[in-house]
Amino acid sequence: MSVRVIPSLLISNGGLVKSVRFKDYKYIGDPINAVKIFNDKEVDEIVIIDIDATRNNRSPNIEKIQEVASEAFMPLSYGGGITKLEEVKSLFYNGVEKVIINKSAHTQPSLITETAKIFGSQSVIVSIDVKKSWMGGYKIYTDNGKKSTQLKPEEFAKQMQNLGAGEILLNNIDRDGTFQGYDTEFIERVSSSVSIPLIALGGAANLNDFKLAKKAGASAVSAGSMFVFMGQSRDSILINYPSQSDITEIARI
Repeated sequence: MSVRVIPSLLISNGGLVKSVRFKDYKYIGDPINAVKIFNDKEVDEIVIIDIDATRNNRSPNIEKIQEVASEAFMPLSYGGGITKLEEVKSLFYNGVEKVIINKSAHTQPSLITETAKIFGSQSVIVSIDVKKSWMGGYKIYTDNGKKSTQLKPEEFAKQMQNLGAGEILLNNIDRDGTFQGYDTEFIERVSSSVSIPLIALGGAANLNDFKLAKKAGASAVSAGSMFVFMGQSRDSILINYPSQSDITEIARI
């Protein structure tokens, strides 16, 4: 059984950035250049999230997204500022294959159902950003990790599945950009609560982390820093991706 390995890229002010625990953003380069390199490396698919859109109450920059999508030879999933069905339609019309819903999953969950009804559940990803509380439990955060909720991730993931979501993107804020590995115990808890695919994100440092996430129940693995930095120092930028033989090895787990 194959496993999808997905670079996750953040856009801010038109450029690529990478964070550590949703803070300390570092400029990486031009998204078009990164996408072209990932094309050459035969990437399975790619995630692009505009972190400014929700923060600034701005709609998706369709022109910019269309520019990036036109260069992508792989399926592209986009998230950031999506609040209306018309925006979803425009994104699909301009080359996006899947939309990633985060804040709107809390404020207007009907958008998930409407999108799934028209375009199919496979086109809707619900992104869940989680952080561990001082008491040991997990809380869901919105607004780029700034606003906490009292929702339990497992229950929320199940609700999103029932609304029509086709995938869950589980992003661990505590692990973001740290190279500490995935929180596999938590991945297992959330993945076992739903029957739809779960994409693990946050903390990957090497291929073994991918194997552990898959073993914990993730259907796909995603990473940011691992694919844009040379090593774990964050000093040197190098767009990279596992070889097809490495991905085949991961899939054997």
